[in-house]
This record gives sequence, C-alpha cells and structure tokens, in this order.
Amino acid sequence: MPQRAIPAVFMRGGTSKAIMFHARDLPADRAEWDAIFMAALGTPDPYGRQLNGMGGGVSSLSKICVLAPSEREDADIDYTFAQVLIREARVDWKGNCGNMSSAVGPFAVDEGLVRPNGTQATVRIYNTNTKKIIHNTFALEDGRAKVLGDLAIPGVGGTGAPVRLDFVQPGGATTGRLLPSGRVLDVLDVPGFGRLEASLVDAANASAFVRARDIGLTGRELPEELEARPDILALLDAIRLQASLRMGIGADLAAARAISSVPYIGFVSPPAEAPTLSGETIAADQIDLAARIISNGQPHRALPLTGSLCTAVAARIAGTLVAECLGPVGPGPIRIGMPSGVLTVGADVVQEAGQWVARAGSFYRTARRLFDGRVWIPG
Repeated sequence: MPQRAIPAVFMRGGTSKAIMFHARDLPADRAEWDAIFMAALGTPDPYGRQLNGMGGGVSSLSKICVLAPSEREDADIDYTFAQVLIREARVDWKGNCGNMSSAVGPFAVDEGLVRPNGTQATVRIYNTNTKKIIHNTFALEDGRAKVLGDLAIPGVGGTGAPVRLDFVQPGGATTGRLLPSGRVLDVLDVPGFGRLEASLVDAANASAFVRARDIGLTGRELPEELEARPDILALLDAIRLQASLRMGIGADLAAARAISSVPYIGFVSPPAEAPTLSGETIAADQIDLAARIISNGQPHRALPLTGSLCTAVAARIAGTLVAECLGPVGPGPIRIGMPSGVLTVGADVVQEAGQWVARAGSFYRTARRLFDGRVWIPG
C-alpha cells in the first residue's frame, strides 16, 4: 500500500516540538490515531532515534497535538495531547504537555480557528487529557501570532515573542485531587531500596517528589550524569511505580508501567551553585530551589512545564519535601534551578476550609511554526 499524506504543522512550543493536526484531518475513529501518530514520528525504533519519522529520539521531541474548535462556553479550542513513546509501540494519552500548550494559541489563530481583533489575543484552551482550562495570551502582528521578540527561555537558543500561559485551577489534573493521598508527606516502600519519604502532588500533571540526598544525589546532576547511572534511573522508575499506586493512577504494577507519562518523578534540593548544559553556572542566590525531573524514563534537559508548575505548587504547600527545600522567598514567583538554567513560575496556592487549593499557575514561553504541509504515513 502506498504512503498517504495528512495535512500537518510542525511547531516548537517552549522546550518541546510536536506535529500539530486538525482533528478534521484525522479519522473519526480515534482507535486509528495511535498507528498514525507512531508512523509519523518513527515509533517503535529499537535504536531510539526515530530516524524513520519526525521524532527526535527524546521524549520532548516525540509529541502530537490535535486541535479543534471547542463547543464549551469557557473555551475556544479543544486540545488533545499524545506522548508517543520511542522504543515501544505505544501512545500515552494520560497527561498534558505544558510547553506545547504555548503553541496551541498561535496555531489556532494562524490556522483561522480563532479570529481575534487588535494587537493581542487570549485563546482559551480546553485540554481534553486533564480536563483543565489554559489561557494563552500573546501579541498579534498583521492578524497572526507575533514570532519575533526579546524573550529568551532556558533550553532554547535565540529569542522570541512572549506567550503567557495561565493554568486555571490546575489541581487534580490527573487524579482529581491536588494531594491524591490526602497527605503532604508519604512514605513509600520501594523494592530493593526500602522506605522513602515522598510528596505526591497533582497540579497540571501528577508528580512525585523525593529529596535528592535521600537517593544519594546532590541535586546538581546534569542529564548526562543521570543517563550514565542506570542504577539511579531504575531506582527512580521504581519510586515512580510506587507513587503511581499510592496516587491511584495505576491500579496495579502492570497498569502503572503502562501509564508512563505520569506521574513525573522529580528530586529536589535546596539552593546551591550548579552547572548548566550551556556551560554557565547558576549561583545559589539566583534560585529558590533546585529540581530535576524524569518522564518516560528520560532526564529532562529543561523541566517539563507542567512538572515545573507542579513543583512550584508543591513548594507553596507547607509540609511537602519541596517546601522544605525552598530558600527564603516572598509571595511572588518561584525560581527553579534546572539543567538548562532558571525557570520562573507563578503559583497561587491557598488554604480554604483546611484544604490546600491551587488557584492558578503561570509562565512565559515562546513558540514558533517551523514548517507546514503534509506528513507522510507509510501505508
């Protein structure tokens, strides 16, 4: 059977890239989507490079976004995210990609799905994976999303026009509860390791946090150092599986393994001088805490945006391991040290009737259309 072509756009959003599809161009039967997305990105690939497709061999470059006009009163666009695994023939639909969320608004305007007036647009996005609303605000130029600007974000070379992301009521995106276990601090029984304290928090995407020192790390490690430690990656995955069970994401170990996109597993540490991937050094007084996050088994070069939001929310919840690592900080945004630099995250978290509530989280990203046309799918 010959190849077939499907209209598509390839975009960078923050520190990720994805193929963007209109839902109208895909089969009505969603059961057919997985095979299309894997073929488009070059999955499965036993070599881990996705050379036979559009993927880049790392999880942040193996993504799909599907967009359609929304019928909801509080949204303009429905956005469905698919994380395509690299070596395995599998697509994970459980979580959202915050970085690619920054490309959804510009895509919607440039494709004519939303037609704003004036010099600025706010696109209201409904993420179907997490059932949460995201507001995407950016400047317009000649009726299209502005691209050129002076904002630099860690992990991306060059600068671009700012895109503001506001996650509305992000708590419980994966599990329905900001604190899925009902506690700010849990103790997990990790096979081969023993008992380990963890904070399990669900904001934008569910995440499990442990202290770097508790697993024999400093919190300053770069991705290459972690990738050279299969023992540490195996331990972090074992922690992730136990966290998934405790959070109610996976009903059993087999289900927890199958849901690879969430929870994220992160280890945190207090502010300290640390190297970055660019060769620069972050001074301790430039950050409020340090974090490293693993998703789909891979250490992130730049933190996933939803994981960063969850980190900032956790930092505002008294008693969590993340709050314990927090240096002296006021009520403003939190500066998170990561392998690519410093990410600043706004997190509005309060206690209401004795319960912690995440009211909002905000970031600035940049996004850019890289090319459009048709992606070819082997028959």
